Parts: sequence; C-alpha cells; structure tokens
Amino acid sequence: MTTQDHGNGRGRGAGPSGGSGARNLTLRTLSAAVLAPIVLVLTYADGWLFLALCAVAAGGILWEWIHLIADRGGPRVLAVGLAALLAAFVLTGAGQPGAAVSAIAAGAVLAGALGARSLGAAVRNGGLWAAGGVVYAGIAFLSPALLRRDPQWGFIGLLFLFATVWATDIFAFLCGRAVGGPLLLPSVSPNKTWAGAIGGLAGGIAAAVAVAYASGVRFAAAAGLMGLLLSILAQAGDLFESAVKRRFGAKDASRLIPGHGGLMDRLDGFLVAAFAALLIGIARQGMDAPARGFLLW
Repeated sequence: MTTQDHGNGRGRGAGPSGGSGARNLTLRTLSAAVLAPIVLVLTYADGWLFLALCAVAAGGILWEWIHLIADRGGPRVLAVGLAALLAAFVLTGAGQPGAAVSAIAAGAVLAGALGARSLGAAVRNGGLWAAGGVVYAGIAFLSPALLRRDPQWGFIGLLFLFATVWATDIFAFLCGRAVGGPLLLPSVSPNKTWAGAIGGLAGGIAAAVAVAYASGVRFAAAAGLMGLLLSILAQAGDLFESAVKRRFGAKDASRLIPGHGGLMDRLDGFLVAAFAALLIGIARQGMDAPARGFLLW
C-alpha cells in the first residue's frame, strides 16, 4: 500500500467528483501500467538484469532517505551507502549472499559513524538515521535479490509477493475511497481508514491464494495465512514510512513516480513483506531456497 496521504482514499480531492483525485488516480494507473510489466519481465529474466533492477531501486530509496533527513552532510553518507549497495550487488551476483549481507552491515556502521559527525548538528540522532537508511535500502535490495536466487521457486515466490502487496494496495485504496469511516492511525497517517486496511487484507489474501493455486502450491489455507501475514506487514511498512515522513515534515519521499511519489512511497510495504518472507524462508530452508521455505508448508 502506498504511503501518500491519499493512500486510503480520503486525501484532498479524493472524492468521486474531486478533479485532483481523478487526475492522481489516472497518473497512478498509468505509472503502474508502465512499471509493472517491466518489473515482471526483469524478475522472470533473473540474472544481472534483475539484480540491477533491485540495486537501482535500493539506490533510489537510499537517496530519498538521505534527502529526507538532511540537506547538509548527506552526500558523504549517501556515497558510503551507495558503495555498500554496489558491493552487495556484485557479491550477490557472484553467488556470495552472506558477504553481501556483511557489506550492507559494514556500510550501515560506516554511514552511522559519518552521519553522527556530519548530520549531528542538523538532525537529532543523525548517526542512527544515517545507518537506518543504509539498512532500509539494503533490505530493499537483499530481500528480492536473495529470494530470486531460489532456482525452483524464486520467480513464483516473488510473484506471490507482488500479487499480495499490489492487491493490498489496490483494495485498500478502493475500499478506503468507497467506504471511508474511522481513521486507522491518525497520529501517523491522517487519511488511512480501517475500511481501507480491512479491504487491503481481503485483497491480499485473495491474491495470495490465487497465485498459489495457479502455481500448483498445495495447502491453500497455508497460502492464505501467509498472504494475511504479508498483507499486514505491508501495511505496517506503509505506516512506518508515513511516520518517517511525518517526522521530517514531508508528504512524499520524492516525485520520481507520477501519482505515487517516490520509490519509498511505492516500495515501503513490499520491502517489509519481502524481508519477512526472506527471514521465514531462510529459517525453514536455508539461504539457497528461501522462496521454497516461505511458500511450501
């Protein structure tokens, strides 16, 4: 679910006759129609092309994070984070996922130390925010990259994630727009509603079960429960990013994607859900088959 203030359909101009809401919905639809096929094709292609997609997205997220928290001192922190992401990209492509994780961890430590000096005057706990940005971007890269390494279930696992998170996003928007009602967490996001959250859960579960069934994954009930968990986490990731933006007085992370805001706005829920799926998969099947670990029960 996207984290812009109109995410659950209660944003300014979001009503049926709101001109700005209609224009924004058109932009969102057109952006998704262009980006989704590209993502799916590169995910299917795998290899360096897919890793490059993940790395570019993670680099954009890091840039948005650093730009969000500070205007001064940010370039040096950004350079350290980008170097860590580049190292993780090369190491993952070379079949060294453990070393890639270590590269992100080292980058976070270095960025934290640098941020404490260069951002401390402008940002409270600047070191923690700098390190957190590298970790956040690192998760955005490593989660899909490592899930896709599963030779048998990698593509299906990511398709499962895409469908669950995208359906959560779409149904949350539509249900929030149509029903409205009480706000979900007004102190964090002033426009997300309980109706949108519940609609998002229903859509996410339905999409998860549909992909599992179409892919020949047994135990539809387990797929539904996994869809429920990932949908909840996707919405939690959405709220987390909303809280970060509110902390720094921003509405959108950037304006890179028409109708959606920035990469953080578009991928906040996905990266949290993908990270959870990766951890579950590694715990059950190890680093070489994480998609199988979270899909097959």
